[in-house]
Order: sequence, then structure tokens, then C-alpha cells
Amino acid sequence: MKLVVVSAGLSVPSSTRLLADRLTAATTALVPEAEVEVVELRDLAVDIANNLVTGFANARLQVALDTVAAADGIIAVTPVFSASYSGLFKSFFDVLDNTALAGTPVVAAATGGTARHSLALEHALRPLFSYLRAVVAPTAVYAASEDWGGSGDPLTDTLPTRIDRAAGELAALMRGRVAVDSAPVSDVEVVPFAEQLAALEKK
Repeated sequence: MKLVVVSAGLSVPSSTRLLADRLTAATTALVPEAEVEVVELRDLAVDIANNLVTGFANARLQVALDTVAAADGIIAVTPVFSASYSGLFKSFFDVLDNTALAGTPVVAAATGGTARHSLALEHALRPLFSYLRAVVAPTAVYAASEDWGGSGDPLTDTLPTRIDRAAGELAALMRGRVAVDSAPVSDVEVVPFAEQLAALEKK
């Protein structure tokens, strides 16, 4: 199985990448056989902009697009600007073929300076991936600045709980998808419609 992490953090290091790494660690703990590949959109910003203008992806961007399209599961994390995903994040999914994520399990996650932006997950990210026909995990994970300095109390430190819950949902969706894809096709004899009609006329 292939787990692809799409991180749209703009700084190095970034809280966006940190959240992506936490989600990845929690998911691979449940799916240890998963091969992890990370797509850092910061490194592809110019390539993405050129693709939007020219309509063509260069070799480096095409590798990233193919990697995401071949994923068995995706962790997608963006910083929130002006109550929505970043322009870089949206632009990457704009240049991705709109059928590439059909049926692919996705965990949507975001970071921001204040908890007031948390609804961006529901009014921006979830509709985006639903439009792309991905299977979006029920739990979306938002991390505000104050979420990183937890006390270790499971009743108040909800970020680790949300990370674990989202990872569990993604792991289950990935295993379910692989099981369906690898299931043998039933050997059912298909009778041509003309033969079925002929059989009815004889009766």
C-alpha cells in the first residue's frame, strides 16, 4: 500500500508539516506495511504556477501528480489563510486530473493561528475532496497554535485524540480499498441478450 502525504506548508520547519508527520506516524503505526511518500508543495510552487499558465506539467510536477494519483491513501494538510485553504494547496489540486482521486481515502487536515479557522475543514477542504470523488475520512484534523503546547491531559489535549481517530479511520479505509481491489472477480457466465430473448420466445 502507498500512503501519500501532501503538505502545503510554506516555511521550514512548519506546523503544517509537523501535523502531517504526526498523522503519518499514527497511520503507519496501524498500517506498518504502507510505503510513505511526501509531496512538499512548497518545492513545486513555480512548477504549479507554470502549469496553470501553460496547461502542461514539467517532469518534476508530473512525478508528484502521478504519485498522488497512485495513492491508496492520502493525508492532505494545508495552512489556513483568510478562512480557507492556501492558494498553493488549491492550485495543486486544480492541476491534478479531476478523476485521479476517485475512491481514494483522504484525511483532510489544516493548521492556523486561531481555532476560529477550524470550520475551513468543513466548508472548504471537505467539499474540495468530495468534488474530486475521494472518500473523505469522517474526522478532519485542525491544529491551532495553542494545540501544540498540550499538558498531556487526555481530557483537554484533544489534538492527539483527533489525530489517532483520523489515522484509525484512514487505516480502515485503506485496508478496505485494497481488499476490494484484490478480490477475485466472480466467474459468472454472461449470456448475450439475444440468446436470452431467443430462450424466452421458445417458451
